Amino acid sequence: MTSKEIVRRTVEFDWPERLARSLPQPWGSDFGGAGMDWSGLGTGWKQVAESRWEHIDEWGNTWARIDKCSKGEIARGALENIDDVERLPLPDLANPKRFEQTAASVAADTEHFLLGGLPGFTFNIARKIRKLDRYMMDLHLHRDKIEILHDRIDEILVGIVENYGKAGADGVATCEDWGTQLGLMIHPNLWREIFKPRFQRICDAAHKHGMKVFLHSCGRINDIIPDLIEVGVDALLFDQQAAQGLDFLAGFAGRVTYQCPVDIQKVLQTGDEATIRAWARALIEKFWCGGRGGFIADYYGGNEAIGADLEWQAWASDEFVKAGVQKQTDRK
Repeated sequence: MTSKEIVRRTVEFDWPERLARSLPQPWGSDFGGAGMDWSGLGTGWKQVAESRWEHIDEWGNTWARIDKCSKGEIARGALENIDDVERLPLPDLANPKRFEQTAASVAADTEHFLLGGLPGFTFNIARKIRKLDRYMMDLHLHRDKIEILHDRIDEILVGIVENYGKAGADGVATCEDWGTQLGLMIHPNLWREIFKPRFQRICDAAHKHGMKVFLHSCGRINDIIPDLIEVGVDALLFDQQAAQGLDFLAGFAGRVTYQCPVDIQKVLQTGDEATIRAWARALIEKFWCGGRGGFIADYYGGNEAIGADLEWQAWASDEFVKAGVQKQTDRK
């Protein structure tokens, strides 16, 4: 099987010949990037003071950080006055010209499962444009105006998805952190009222073109996992499975695919080889449905940011590959 077929069969629970993986060399990855042209958008990081770096993203938000390696956080949102919501200039991310290289990438790589990146879903983008504290208040105090922003963002997102689909990408992937360590950032009913229909629209646009939807979220988002499955999210990327609970997540095995490294908060940080390898095996045992599909081995790319030794993830990657062999004769 090609890598493309292994990932597709994994997500569709159709008996891949081995565990799908998104790992660095020497273990290898089944994924590639469909890519789009992000040129002319935003600025790079610039040092503006002794311990402060800033950059402007594609939406016009100013980011700041106090070191050279962290992602930083929003210092100034692009939309400081909610009354300017209809006049706020937004980037031309859905311009078909930005996807000419996507079609070329798809034509050149028939081996890998090619994912097109999205800059988030509605929440991830809007909360930055307004800055999180203001945005959370807008959801209650300025619902009509914040929904205008949501609608404008979603038009761009659906356009991006449509362009990826026309170019032949296999899926779309995005990061949208919804959880704290204790639960969802907003009440689940409010999430269902405002955001669930928007998730549905984007997933429908992807599925119309035969693409899969991959969503990363940090934190304990247990309350909305059934909703995410219902609207059509095909794969959930969780770095902190201990926060959600392995057994809780296993309750959805067979209904959604999980893509995970070894838990980066509670397990990887032990630096204990036996513990790390055991967690890698547990992920396979609980999520892979006996080899039918539903689990993708992942690698956390921010080792420096979390103070992780490279060897710790090497143990996990090695265990994933050793334990993730599935022969067709093993079908039950």
